[in-house]
Amino acid sequence: MHIIKPKDYQPKLTTKQTQAAIRFIRETFQDEFGKELNLSRISAPMFLEKDTGLNDNLNGVEKAVSFEMKDMPGKTIEIVHSLAKWKRWALKHYDFQLGEGLYTNMNAIRKDEDLDNFHSIYVDQWDWEKVIRREDRTKETLESTVKQIFKVIKHMEHEVWYKFPEAVHHLPDEIHFVTSQELEDRWPDKTPRERENAIAKELGCVFIEQIGGALKSGQPHDLRAPDYDDWKLNGDIMFWYEPLDQAIEISSMGVRVDAKSMKEQLKITGQEQRLELPYHKMIEADELPFTIGGGIGQSRLCMLLLGKAHVGEVQASVWPEEYIEDCAKYNIHIL
Repeated sequence: MHIIKPKDYQPKLTTKQTQAAIRFIRETFQDEFGKELNLSRISAPMFLEKDTGLNDNLNGVEKAVSFEMKDMPGKTIEIVHSLAKWKRWALKHYDFQLGEGLYTNMNAIRKDEDLDNFHSIYVDQWDWEKVIRREDRTKETLESTVKQIFKVIKHMEHEVWYKFPEAVHHLPDEIHFVTSQELEDRWPDKTPRERENAIAKELGCVFIEQIGGALKSGQPHDLRAPDYDDWKLNGDIMFWYEPLDQAIEISSMGVRVDAKSMKEQLKITGQEQRLELPYHKMIEADELPFTIGGGIGQSRLCMLLLGKAHVGEVQASVWPEEYIEDCAKYNIHIL
């Protein structure tokens, strides 16, 4: 467990005021985000049958919380890590057309998460997915979509300022683009996290592209599941966050794999056995639409817009008692 302890931190809103601000941000953002990207809100599952291959495997290390149902003996049911794969299946199942998409309120449990100011075992995000054409699987499509998302986030700053002027955290006016290889070339002696901090501090807001594949050093910038994002067409939106003197990731997103990139990435990670799962067979057979999608952290966005020092100030999760007490010494009051 790790706590970044900002000096002289003083929350600008009471707990009750913070709850009102959280509700305002969540309700307003999802409406504006849906309109901007032409997305419809749909219901989503909290758990999935393991054998479908629809659950997000994240970086392949974290284990999903699982159980068995009384009426489905012998079948393993998993709490979702995210809905990265399920959304693509849902676009086909619900008959979404080209240019249309969906978003949903996703709640997950990641029991193996390392606790710190940005991470808890409870994950709440807007998962979204949109139908594109095969020929739209390009860097231009990716970057134009990133700009749309940044536009909504920036507009939310003004909305929050109007309602909670004493609490709003001001954001940069534009987003910049850089690849993970460009970061390694520039700072070969820094760790990937140190590179993220350096570029975010320099530019204010940045989209770091091409995450998952090996760089010239032989190591990836970060691990990514091999069977939803195309590692050449994905990335993370990061803001420099002065209250914690760190970069904060708000969204991970990308153009999704086609059959070719999925097989290549599964081979690289030694997980070709997944090709036998129903989801992967549908991709191989071109039975699922080509899509772009991602997740936007709800609590992270609230942190960013309200200048909070800890994710536990804007979401209710479970924390060790000593961790809660240590945070309180620095005016970080965990819900």
